[in-house]
Amino acid sequence: MDFRCFGSLDLEVPPAGVILTGDNAQGKTSVLEALCMLIRLHSPRTHRMGLLGRIGGSGFGIAGDPWDIERQVRHSREGLTLKADDETRASRSDYLTDGGLVVWMGNEDLDLIRGPGEGRRRYLDFIGAQIFPAYRRSWSRYRRALQAKNLLLKEGRPRDAEILSYEEILAEHGSILMQTRARLVAELAPLASEAQTAVSGRDEVLALQYLPASGPDLRESMLQAREREIRLRQAVIGPHRDDLLFRLHGLPASDFASEGQQRTIALALKLAQGKLLESAGGRPPLYLMDDIFGELDPGRRNALMGHLPPLAQKWITTTHLGWLRETPDLGNIGRFRVEEGKCRAL
Repeated sequence: MDFRCFGSLDLEVPPAGVILTGDNAQGKTSVLEALCMLIRLHSPRTHRMGLLGRIGGSGFGIAGDPWDIERQVRHSREGLTLKADDETRASRSDYLTDGGLVVWMGNEDLDLIRGPGEGRRRYLDFIGAQIFPAYRRSWSRYRRALQAKNLLLKEGRPRDAEILSYEEILAEHGSILMQTRARLVAELAPLASEAQTAVSGRDEVLALQYLPASGPDLRESMLQAREREIRLRQAVIGPHRDDLLFRLHGLPASDFASEGQQRTIALALKLAQGKLLESAGGRPPLYLMDDIFGELDPGRRNALMGHLPPLAQKWITTTHLGWLRETPDLGNIGRFRVEEGKCRAL
């Protein structure tokens, strides 16, 4: 394995899922991270795969059989090797085609409400990439073209022809991102509102509003911003500047919602994500829940668990198990203790 703090790890988990308990910094989150990487080739903690391997190692390997397909991910200095049912997949897109869907829930989700726009864009990107293969391709091509355009703008001398060629790519793929994000927000909004009411136990009216950073015609918006971008030496128009606004009872949640309400909104957004993924994929996604119960009162915690699909597999990390006494029956869920990079059944 050689993933994070784990030299090796072999877990057999019942269909209901597993609870991983232990002190902080023992490796609980790394187990969830490895599973997210196995299924979606994505880590919620870093964009750099080279940082996921064990310190001093030459790479990492993860294998497992989520949704009855044996999957393998290996990363080394030679690159990335991907297999499904022992068949090599030539690209990430090929690997992800039947890879299943994931919802990650963690304390850092509070930043969705009061943090910078990058976190909210990543929330939409992770959903879009799981549902629409074209979204992942457009996001990748947009990002590369944006990087090239910014390098040209930083040179500080006229490169209009080259900038224009990259803007054609940005307009093509950026329009796909914008259209998909607008659709996602429209579909997420009623699901998030329903989850907000369920988890809070109150009639809290939650609304989502997509805030594109350009007008409906991305090409025209970039043309109008040309002088400003040359002056600032960076691209200021496009979906890399989009945002998502949350309103509670008509007021911006980042400014007027209490911390408890903000935490509930963060949970509602992830529950809405799960409902949307289930609708798109035809089966519940895997729920990776990283130490989210510490700040929740029993009422909200129970409402959250009751709102999850009963047949969804849940991987839960926690520092203690006391909350289980006040929680509805989780079924035949496994329990493991994680200490210093090792797991033992409880």
